[in-house]
Amino acid sequence: MHSDPNLQPYLPEDFDQFWERVSDEAAKSRLDYARKTQTAHELPGFRIELIEFRDVSGGRLQGWIAIPRERSVRAPAFLWLPPYGRESSLPDEYSTRLGMVSMSFNFHGYSAFYKTPYSPSEGYFAQGVEDPNTWVFKTMTQNALIAARVLQAQIEADEDRIAAAGLSQGGGMAIWIGAHSKVIRCVAADLPFLSCMPYVFSKPVYRYPLKEVTDYAAQIPLGMERAAYTMSYFDTVNHAARLAKPSLVSYGLKDPACRPETVRAVYEAISAPKRLIEYQGGHDWDEGMIATNRDWMLEKMNGMRP
Repeated sequence: MHSDPNLQPYLPEDFDQFWERVSDEAAKSRLDYARKTQTAHELPGFRIELIEFRDVSGGRLQGWIAIPRERSVRAPAFLWLPPYGRESSLPDEYSTRLGMVSMSFNFHGYSAFYKTPYSPSEGYFAQGVEDPNTWVFKTMTQNALIAARVLQAQIEADEDRIAAAGLSQGGGMAIWIGAHSKVIRCVAADLPFLSCMPYVFSKPVYRYPLKEVTDYAAQIPLGMERAAYTMSYFDTVNHAARLAKPSLVSYGLKDPACRPETVRAVYEAISAPKRLIEYQGGHDWDEGMIATNRDWMLEKMNGMRP
């Protein structure tokens, strides 16, 4: 355990009650989804279909599902949670794995293959940050919990072998839903974001998208105090303290966005079987994640070996 208190879990007193309520709302949301074929995006070895489903507020979210061509039913599966931004994660070598079904969706209501470059003006980090009940990540997490149920309901997926995976925002949220979903069996979280926020904000914040929060907080009374209170309910190190699923966590040795010491703190907070991987790069994909994460997920879901 780190000696720095800013690198330790700091759960609010009602953390468990808050997330029990948030998760229960998502669990009670009516499961309503539809699939259709598409020809806009192909990936060797997989059949890619569009999928849309009802979100927690009754709207519709769009995504895709990748089905291995050599298997048609009951393959192990994972929900791929996208990195920060409004664009969709495309089905590629990082969001799919050989012999596994995968599914991803756009959190913001755009199409399954929507692409747009990040800019601070298009950011959402500060949206509703004044209160944990209004922060955008509350609804996003509920929709990720619903998406896990949607994936579990697909005939090609083994309902007892569903994982959560992602990088940066996706890695952090994989830990969040792993802690609170009855569907998720294991987690693969690369460079997980929003970790140890008291530590991060004890230093100058120069980088976007996190700087979206400080920019906005400077405009409202007690802005950073209110933002810090809200983030305590979402901080990945706090969710890690409630994560009871086998979890692989990785960090980039030169990562300036999700710093190694904060990711190590997340790893240390997990009490379930776990593995920590160090990559030499920064805040980006590493080719080693492809096989490493696949092997981990297959091994931990029902003892299956690749």
